[in-house]
Amino acid sequence: MDDEKHVNSSPEMDATLPREPEMADPAGRRKSVALNIVENPLKRVAPQQAVTDAQTFAETHGMGEHAALFGRGALVARDPDKIETLAEIDEEERAALIYERDHKWRGPFMLWYSISLCAIGAATQGWDQTGSNGANLSFPAAFNIEGPGRNEWIVGSINAVIFLTAGLIGAFIVDPLNHWFGRRGEIFITAVILTATPIGSACAQSWEGLFAARFIMGIGIGAKNATVPIYSAEMAPARIRGALVMFWQLWVVAGIFLGFCANVIVKDTGDISWRLQLGSAFIPSFILGCGIFFCPESPRWLMKHGRQAEGFKSMVRLRAHPIIGARDYYYSNVIYVEELKIARGAGYFARLWDCFAVPRIRRANYGASTVMIAQQMCGINIISFYSSSIFEDVGYTAEQALYASLGYGAIQVIATIPTLFLIDTKGRRTLTLATFPLMCIFLLAAGLSLLKEGGSRGEQIGPVVLFVYLFTIAYSLGEGPVAFQYSAEVFPTIQREQGMAWAVCINNTFAGVLSLTFPRMQSVMTPTGAFGFYAGLNLIAWFMVFAFVRETKQLTLEELDQVFSVPTSKFINHELKVWLPYFIKRHILRQRIPKPPQIIEKEEKIAKIIDD
Repeated sequence: MDDEKHVNSSPEMDATLPREPEMADPAGRRKSVALNIVENPLKRVAPQQAVTDAQTFAETHGMGEHAALFGRGALVARDPDKIETLAEIDEEERAALIYERDHKWRGPFMLWYSISLCAIGAATQGWDQTGSNGANLSFPAAFNIEGPGRNEWIVGSINAVIFLTAGLIGAFIVDPLNHWFGRRGEIFITAVILTATPIGSACAQSWEGLFAARFIMGIGIGAKNATVPIYSAEMAPARIRGALVMFWQLWVVAGIFLGFCANVIVKDTGDISWRLQLGSAFIPSFILGCGIFFCPESPRWLMKHGRQAEGFKSMVRLRAHPIIGARDYYYSNVIYVEELKIARGAGYFARLWDCFAVPRIRRANYGASTVMIAQQMCGINIISFYSSSIFEDVGYTAEQALYASLGYGAIQVIATIPTLFLIDTKGRRTLTLATFPLMCIFLLAAGLSLLKEGGSRGEQIGPVVLFVYLFTIAYSLGEGPVAFQYSAEVFPTIQREQGMAWAVCINNTFAGVLSLTFPRMQSVMTPTGAFGFYAGLNLIAWFMVFAFVRETKQLTLEELDQVFSVPTSKFINHELKVWLPYFIKRHILRQRIPKPPQIIEKEEKIAKIIDD
């Protein structure tokens, strides 16, 4: 738990803390509509000083021709809700800003192209999961590793190794790869690895060769998983960042579905079917490698490496108008300068240690680690990795099991789509808190359905499939889209690679442990016991989310610094003593009571509420 006494220990740290509201109550209104306000740092100076500072920034970094534009952008960033009355901007700029505000889903082609291409790269992981899912039905026989005992551990290790190497090796080479090659260069390198290794898996002549190919594949997956969400988050506008970055999860599940489609398509090819199922995963990575060169580099990565002019050009390509690019780029720089003041070390291990030592970053790490480990605790990957084997065990033929798994993949894609619109309105925390109890119920029901032995074949199999599908819908509306999205956005610019690497390490390592142990767990605990075990973990995950995951919707990456400056003890105390009683009284007991003050709220929203 954080020690609150050291939070205000330095002026530099004070600059990024959310301030306590100081609001008069002349009309009898409540004095506080939020316990902590996310403050716009540009409001600490007068408008003219903000303009001067922005123009100086532009001239200092070789952008003198854009000095006036940066001055106007600073004014817009300072007062984003007053664009109709700002006299300093011209009518074309005003129209562009108003259009952006009123049409949040409209953006330039390059923004949508870059986000979509990165999302396609996510399909590699989903496709490989389902390729091995179908291959599990036949490759053990091909390599004579069928049966219980030692062979179960061999099959589990072949499935698990890509996640273990992703978490323990791939995630931690992200920082040097990003440092030397940039976001785009790192993504290209991993795309090459993930194009070659599925083909290598398909050509394996022994289980040891298959294990080796998947070992290298995991390194590429870990490095890609830690970079692509960051790259997407750094390009996306704050208002729709959650939805745009969530294309990652949408394409992971699309990859799962396409992998199941490939499994079904090649099921009748005989002894080579498992080779085709594993090898087909190269397709999305090949597309990613070819397309990444047409994307701009991350503006924030360029800013971090002192290439300010290039960063601004990149931001302008990703925004609908230069005034929007100047506003977003200058505001990012203002917060980045504040981050530099409190950064403790510049080296790799120093920055990694900051993720555990610096209070603001440690709190973000709590949240990111929670959603990442919760994704494995919920049990979704026992379905993704072994659904075909599970369905075959309950009575389906191998072919029917592949079709049932195809249905699972299709449902996951369809159920993920509504979250594109919910994640930036309902929020990350709300979605996860609402869906974990449902996942617990449905997974437990699926496990108990496995106990039914009497009745027709349909009566035995139908409930299992139904509850697995309902569990998948609940996952796709909450934890599924949130995990990588949340982890990619909560760390400050300086520690973003290290923070995301740690989060990916946790996620993939536990995915590897799950994949390694589940075949043996089914034998020792029975399938019902294994399902019940993961159902219980869903409840534990709910309490972890309640305690450590803070809401981040519609805040810029820079404003999140202030969200995580609230001490953990203060946050948990508010949630237990204020939010939870309100939720029970309002939504369970149906009492009409006023909504209590939020612990964190944006300054502009506070002003609107006070004025009403």
